[in-house]
Amino acid sequence: MTAPIFVDTNVFIYALDDADLKKRDAARAWRAELWKSRRGRISFQVLQEFYVKVTQKWPRARQGAQSEVRDLLAWKPVTVDEGLLERAWNLQDRYKLSFWDALIVAAAKAAACRYLLTEDLQADQDLEGVVVVDPFLRDPAALS
Repeated sequence: MTAPIFVDTNVFIYALDDADLKKRDAARAWRAELWKSRRGRISFQVLQEFYVKVTQKWPRARQGAQSEVRDLLAWKPVTVDEGLLERAWNLQDRYKLSFWDALIVAAAKAAACRYLLTEDLQADQDLEGVVVVDPFLRDPAALS
């Protein structure tokens, strides 16, 4: 098995959103590949953000969002604890990230991920061993 890949919230949201079919299809391809390869990793922060954003955008999707969150528990979510907060603050200072982005990077490091799948950070940036991959610029096969 190759290195796990940490997935940011936006990838899961785009997989449900028909407003941009190209992004929807790319997000679905990533999600399917990560389920198949069992390389997907997330944090409880990602699960919480996903649930809140989906239910705000599509109020009738509450039960579906709950079901998706339950399924994603299989991805071994990283828990935010004291150590993760400290790492996030250090990353925030070092790379001038928002706190929320720094917390995502810290969780990716805690999950021993080599890659962070997100469009919210600069593609190909190496953040202390975690490389940012834009899921809409790279195909899942590129990281297999």
